[in-house]
Order: sequence, then C-alpha cells, then structure tokens
Amino acid sequence: MKFSCEKLLLLSAILTASRAASAKSPVQLLEGLLLEVKDTSVKITGYDLKTGIVTSIPADVEIAGEIVLNARLFGEIIRKMPGQIITVSVSSGFVAEISCEMSEFEILGSPTTDYPELPTVEGQDSIEIGEAVLKKMISQTNFAVSDNESRPIHTGALFETGDGELTIVAVDGYRLALRREPLVNEDVSNLSFVVPGTALGEVERIASDGDGSITITLGTKHIMFTIGETMLLSRRLEGEFLNYKNSIPQSAKYQFKVEKSELIDAVERVSLIINDKMRSPVKCVFGDGVLNLFSSSALGKASDECGMDGDGEEIEIGFNDKYFLEALKAAPTDVVTLELSSGVTPCIISPADENNNFLYMILPVRLKAYEN
Repeated sequence: MKFSCEKLLLLSAILTASRAASAKSPVQLLEGLLLEVKDTSVKITGYDLKTGIVTSIPADVEIAGEIVLNARLFGEIIRKMPGQIITVSVSSGFVAEISCEMSEFEILGSPTTDYPELPTVEGQDSIEIGEAVLKKMISQTNFAVSDNESRPIHTGALFETGDGELTIVAVDGYRLALRREPLVNEDVSNLSFVVPGTALGEVERIASDGDGSITITLGTKHIMFTIGETMLLSRRLEGEFLNYKNSIPQSAKYQFKVEKSELIDAVERVSLIINDKMRSPVKCVFGDGVLNLFSSSALGKASDECGMDGDGEEIEIGFNDKYFLEALKAAPTDVVTLELSSGVTPCIISPADENNNFLYMILPVRLKAYEN
C-alpha cells in the first residue's frame, strides 16, 4: 500500500474519524483508524461499536491496500510533519512508513481482518435538510439532552417529521428544548426516531455553516448522517420518549415580551454569587413593565432588573440559573416571550413574533433561599 496526499486534508480526515475511535479500549483495534486505499482516494474509519465515522479524501494512489493505525499516534505524527505532502507506505509485517520532506516515521500497524464491520443502513426512509440549519438545531437543543442513564431513551433527542418539517425535541426531567425547521424534501413521510446526544454532538462538529445539505437515512436499528464526503453512523435509541405535546401547557395566565440580550445580561450578573458549591435559584418577580431578579447564597446577595412588556402582578418564581441562561442563549430571536401561570408551573420561552420554530420549557425551583 502506498499513497500521497495533502497534509491538511489528511489531518482533517484523521481528526474527524478519530472522534469515533475509542480513547481506551480492551479491544486495541477500536483505538485505531481503518485506512482503505484504492483508486484515487483514501477512506478513513473510526468505530467504537456505538458510533462510526467514515470520511474520504483524494490521494495519489500508487498501491492499493488497507491497514489499521493507532488514531492518536497517527494523528500526532501528521500534525507535526513539516511539509505539505505526506507519503504513507506499508511494507510487509504491517509497518507503516510515513514521510514528509526530511521527516520519516515507522510505526507498527495491524491487519484489518479483525476490525469490526460497520452495520449497514438499508434505509427505506431518508430526509434531507440544510447543513447549517441542522447544525444550529442541534446546538439549540442538545444541551437539554439528559445524562441520566436510568432513562436511556432521554439521553438522545427525538426527531419527528411531518408537514414538510423536522422537529427536534430534547428533555432531561427539568427542561424541554424544541426546534422546528422545514426540510429540503418536503414530501417525506411522517417519521419518529431518537438519536443519541453524543452522536448529535459529533454531527454538529462535523457539519459546516455552508450551503450544503445533510441526508439522514433511517435504518431498522441504526441511523446514518451523510455530510459531504463524511458519513456518521449511530445506533438508534429504543423506548418510549416523553409525550412532549401533553407536557407543554397550552395556555398561560401571563405573557411577557423581553429583549433576550438584556435578560441574559441581568441573569448573568445576579448569577455571579452562585456556583456549583453554592447552588441557589434566581428569584424572578414579574411586575408592571419590569422584571426584578434576585439571588442569595453564602457569598452574598445580588439584585438586578430588566425591562419587559407586560404586567405580572408581582408573581414570583425561581429558576436554576444555568437552565435559564442556556434556554435564553439558544433562542434564535432577539425578542422572546415568557409565558407562565403561577410560581409553581413551568415557564415557556418562545418567539415574540408569529414564528413557531422554537420553544423552551423550564420547570421552576422552590425559593428556599428566600424563606424566613
């Protein structure tokens, strides 16, 4: 096996595929990358038995072949190479010779016979959506995916299609994040499936902000995201996802419009005396045209205010500052609507205009810090 290619292309492919390789595994091959060289390209695969990433780059191929190389070591060698063109050749005994200008390395690889084969996704259903669109949808919902393994289904996000749109929903027991955007292929049938949050995080990293599109192919037990020359394959999560439509209040007694940036700044200021060891809710008092915010911990007290449109009749409610900020920062509009009915019911954050492309729900926190 022997090929030459551009250093930056090879390094980018290694870094991408390495995201799916195991950092440490009793199965040593899972810490490696599978290189398959033929025709005019090099295909690089990383796979940890849960998520697989396959990407291809153009190369000047002299001799076809394949080998498994340690992902970390291979990546570090390519990163440190001085020139622009890398040459990789494999001799007998699976010794890989890597050279660039005056630098040369020899590292021991492994045969590919025992490298696990990625599952095939023979998708009868597929959906297509803008690459930048899906990247934003994931970033604006994945923060609400649960990390509690006692409910594995909620460690992923629900994907639903219908009426030419894709809806992504994430829940963790304390909050809910929902984003909705139109599909490229609007005639797709109604689908519902759950993708692990870890896999979605990798899709977000791989996807660009360009004008391309992503194809999502749905298999019986797996799902595949095709992004240009890169493919990410992940298992689907099975189980009963929360009936989110029944969990979201359909009406609210109070509605307030507020500038998102102003509210974020105010919450960040009163959160300065709150930390992981000094957990305390942010107390919100909704008055007439003004939202007063308070925090109190062993470090001290803080108060601030933010202008708003609406009268809350001095209703009081407490929020986890982290959950409140993450929802506000994820909202893709400058002005948001806050809806609530009492100090013990969920707060809904939605667009202030007629758009319905996002919704965040946060459960309140009891205001123990303010009890006498």
